[in-house]
Amino acid sequence: MVEFTHITDDKAQMVDIGGKREVNRQAVATGRINLRPETIRAIRDGEVTKGNVLATARIAATLAVKETPRIIPLCHTILVGSITVDMDIGETYIQATVRVTSQGKTGVEMEAITGTAVALLTVWDMVKSAEKDESGQYPCTSIEGIRVIEKRKGV
Repeated sequence: MVEFTHITDDKAQMVDIGGKREVNRQAVATGRINLRPETIRAIRDGEVTKGNVLATARIAATLAVKETPRIIPLCHTILVGSITVDMDIGETYIQATVRVTSQGKTGVEMEAITGTAVALLTVWDMVKSAEKDESGQYPCTSIEGIRVIEKRKGV
C-alpha cells in the first residue's frame, strides 16, 4: 500500500518581480506524442477526419502560450514578443517544439511548456478515433518528455 503524507499549507502567492529590470528572454520547450504508424500516415496524407492536425496543433499552442497566466494561477502576465511552433513527424511520433520570446521581468518557460503540452493534447484529440483499440483504450498513445530545453536571459 502506498502511503501519502498530507500537507496543510494555505500559503500561495506570486513572486514579487517589481524590483527586477526588463530584459530580453527566451525559452524553448519540447515534447512528444507516440502514435500508431497508420495514424502518422493519415496525418501526413491529410486524411484525418477532424482536419489538418499540425496546423490546428500550432494554433492551439499559440493560444495556450498567450493564456498561460489564466491556466497557471501564480504565473505572471507577460507581453509575448514571438511564438514559434515546430512540429516534427517521425514514423511513430510527433514532436512539438515551442519557442517563446519576451522582454520583461520574468521568464517565459511556463509559456513554452504550456504551449508544448497543449499542442500535443490537440494532436491526441484530433486523432483519438484512429488511436483507440476495439475496447476504446489507447494502448499505443502516450505523451512524454515535455521539458524545457533552453532558457535564455539577456539575448
